[in-house]
Amino acid sequence: MRNYIIKRTVISVGILFFVTLIIYTLIRCLPASYVETMAMQLATAPGSKPYEEWVAQLNADYGLDQPILVGYINWLKEFVRGNFGDSWRWTVPVVEEFKSVIWLSFVMGAISLVLELVIAIPLGIVAATHQYSRLDYGISAGALVGISLPTFFFATILKLVFAVKLQWFDTHGIVGRNYAQLDAMGQLLDKAHHLVLPIITLTIVSVGGLMRYTRTNMLEVLNADYIRTARAKGLDEKKVIYHHAFRNTLIPLVTMVGGSLPGLFSGALITETLFSIPGIGYASYNSMVAGDIPFTMFYLTFIAILTLAGNLLSDILYAVVDPRVRLS
Repeated sequence: MRNYIIKRTVISVGILFFVTLIIYTLIRCLPASYVETMAMQLATAPGSKPYEEWVAQLNADYGLDQPILVGYINWLKEFVRGNFGDSWRWTVPVVEEFKSVIWLSFVMGAISLVLELVIAIPLGIVAATHQYSRLDYGISAGALVGISLPTFFFATILKLVFAVKLQWFDTHGIVGRNYAQLDAMGQLLDKAHHLVLPIITLTIVSVGGLMRYTRTNMLEVLNADYIRTARAKGLDEKKVIYHHAFRNTLIPLVTMVGGSLPGLFSGALITETLFSIPGIGYASYNSMVAGDIPFTMFYLTFIAILTLAGNLLSDILYAVVDPRVRLS
């Protein structure tokens, strides 16, 4: 196991090198540019230098006048040293801005993932064990609705019903009007209250796919020969389903759960925008639009590392859920 992890880690480092090179190249080619925006603003000041001179000066200050490969090597040297630079868009150190927005998105993503697993997996098993019944059709129809619903449409419906009509929640924001007058527990509950609708949105729009995935894999396992043999031997149906069948269904599910690790930190751009949640998804989008290379590079590299770690975690968990799988 140790040798396998070391080998995969070395391979992952090599993959990460090429991924960050591609990301840096793409960002340098983006049409939006912070330098051009700043140069335009500076050039409009009375007695200022022309726009072209400001562009040349700012490109030299930020090293953007260098070839892409040279610029990437310089960025990589600073990144390895732990120097991530200052965000051009937010005018603070990259790590400081990242820390200020990442945990809110993580809490939303983690809670919605737990709810997704708790809802989708049991319903997928129930649908598979009652194939072609009314219960199966109902669950499948609900899953299809969840898959088909656009995030912006479902979020708007929730806001209309629960925020505008019933007035149970606020339409936007993360804190209420009286947040400053509340004690520590009251402030925590106020934030939790504002996250209810965003979390419901993230859960509903994602639960359908996992539900159908669970149902499909469960049906495949239930039709296997060893399941029919277990039933023929007179084993209890619950033991057949939840001990033999479900254990083998876990292998493809582990892949999905391991692959969801980056999603916990990548944020939810549409949901955060609709509910005015200052999370990492909204911050990263604004950074990309502004051509903020330091913040965008740090964020995308962080997501790439999590993706590689999630894939490694999935491979290791294979041996945990199925002893027949050998990492060699």
